[in-house]
Amino acid sequence: MLMLDATVMNVALPRIRADLGFSAAGLSWVMNAYTLVFGGLLLLGGRLGDLFGRRRLFFLGISVFTAASLAGGLADSATLLIVARIVQGVGAAMAGPSTIALITSTVAEPHARVRALSLFSAMASSGFAIGLILGGFLTEWLTWRSVMFINVPLGLVVLAFGARYIAEPPRHPARLDPVGAGLATIGVASLVFGFIQAADKGWSTGAAVWPLVVGGVLVVAFVVSQTRVANPMLPLRLFADRNRAAAYANFFLGPLSMMSAFFFMTQFLQEVSGYRALTTGFAFLPMAVGIFGMSRLVPRLLPRTGPKPLALTGSLLMAVGLWWMGQLSADSTYFAAILGPMILMGIGGGLAFSPLNVLIMGSVPPEDAGAAGGALQTMQQIGSTLGLAILVTIAGSAARGTTGTAAVVTSATAAFTASSAIVLLTFLVALTFRRQ
Repeated sequence: MLMLDATVMNVALPRIRADLGFSAAGLSWVMNAYTLVFGGLLLLGGRLGDLFGRRRLFFLGISVFTAASLAGGLADSATLLIVARIVQGVGAAMAGPSTIALITSTVAEPHARVRALSLFSAMASSGFAIGLILGGFLTEWLTWRSVMFINVPLGLVVLAFGARYIAEPPRHPARLDPVGAGLATIGVASLVFGFIQAADKGWSTGAAVWPLVVGGVLVVAFVVSQTRVANPMLPLRLFADRNRAAAYANFFLGPLSMMSAFFFMTQFLQEVSGYRALTTGFAFLPMAVGIFGMSRLVPRLLPRTGPKPLALTGSLLMAVGLWWMGQLSADSTYFAAILGPMILMGIGGGLAFSPLNVLIMGSVPPEDAGAAGGALQTMQQIGSTLGLAILVTIAGSAARGTTGTAAVVTSATAAFTASSAIVLLTFLVALTFRRQ
């Protein structure tokens, strides 16, 4: 529910603009407001769960997210919808890290934990693709408001079943680090905002440069501060294990490279192939099925092979799939030129990234589970935002001097080719995994 909300709004944006009178610049904030707040508060949300109770913060976050979704669906102005998206981001930042921490602390048996974390990874990864499918279906058959309303019954089901089945794990008394919380929240939010501005206005504008500089300085100050406090918000011992550190790195690089498949392929299918919103969403179904299917296989393979072969194979499959997408032309058809890459990216993504949750959360100390989950999702959020900013810049440079369909094809293929090169970085990181 939290992951699909990052993409479910994409296909509804044209109708939202027509209904609520958004400007072209203001419309982007329907997406960016959620991304900015979600990414900026994740580290804080994870640590608050460790300190004040993960079950309590999980329920509070889901309640806030559900109420904000209802308010967004009822919004009768652009301002109210943006405010609802901001509040959704707050709820998601509270619930997200506590979700994975609750799985880790609730499922104690090692093999069951591997299965649970792999399933979590599948739900989170395929949520991006499912968001496009669901958004297309709801926008096409109902109204853009249903894209917000769909979270309400989902949220109520989560709260009802959660109250019955989720137990509160032991709490670990400690004090919140207010300085670290401030530095992390403002620093990460500033970086995310800078990447958003870079994608929108270019890397050389002050609107992008200054937030990136400020964010970078604050994040460095945050890391330094964590070495000097008794109860750090992000315990740096989380990165002492080689496998866990490499998994964090690939959790950053994976979304950075995958963003082109969602952002540019959506444009290609609608503007070049002439697909409607619903058809565009279903075009991503093979990728979602591949990710989910591999995540069910990973728990059987991981204990036998270790993470290294899975991550190496998955990275290569993703690189081939993205390179294949880079060969598209205006005459390309779905079954001849797009279905194959979608399948490769689904299988590759499932193999490469499903083990990462296990590597990060499988051996983390119980008192740090929330912080570890918050760091994991922060890496994912920053990676996807930075990836979009980089790929938009590359696509814009490649398409300079072209117009119409030619511009869409040129920009998309340039972004896919660049993404295939970025995926090779995940391959290099995977070489550092220990075999066991």
